[in-house]
Amino acid sequence: MPPGDDIQRYLAGAWRLMMGKRDGVALLDLSADGFWNSFFAIVIALPPLFVGWAGTASELGADPMASSSRFSFFLRLAAVDLGAWVLPLVALAFIAPMAGIRDRFVHYVVATNWASVILSWLVLPAALLRLFTVSDSQPVVAASFAVFALSMVLTWRLTNAIIAKGPAVGSAVFAGMFVASVVVLIALQSLLGISFPQ
Repeated sequence: MPPGDDIQRYLAGAWRLMMGKRDGVALLDLSADGFWNSFFAIVIALPPLFVGWAGTASELGADPMASSSRFSFFLRLAAVDLGAWVLPLVALAFIAPMAGIRDRFVHYVVATNWASVILSWLVLPAALLRLFTVSDSQPVVAASFAVFALSMVLTWRLTNAIIAKGPAVGSAVFAGMFVASVVVLIALQSLLGISFPQ
């Protein structure tokens, strides 16, 4: 894992990119080591992700006999979310040359990995609210929607800043990666037999 000072710098760079400031890229490590080290962002994002998975898994019910089912559900949720983080990036590696963004692929992966840490912690208050209240209550729904909308705006701004090929190309990459993430989520949920309480 990168040193703490380096991680703080990478997160600061990702945040500047999320604010639409292209100079944030100068704070990122775009070397080969920096590319692979950016996946340590998953480790830093795990605590808030755990809270979200626990909240969703708890909806299976409070029956003590269901504890093993809840744990299994928790693990499957983890696999789905982590798959939705990594697999679209793998797909982008193959598509980037055809999309004309091969020269920005490393930039995009490094930036989005560190930005995902920020977004994961941004979701934490809504996840905690969901953990201790009914998930379909009005405050939880409102908080979840607000965080989702904010995450989309920040991700779109980061994508445009890091791709640096104009808003049309940046928006196309943003939309494509969003669709890819949704497709992966749905596919993995189906594959792992995840169904949510109605």
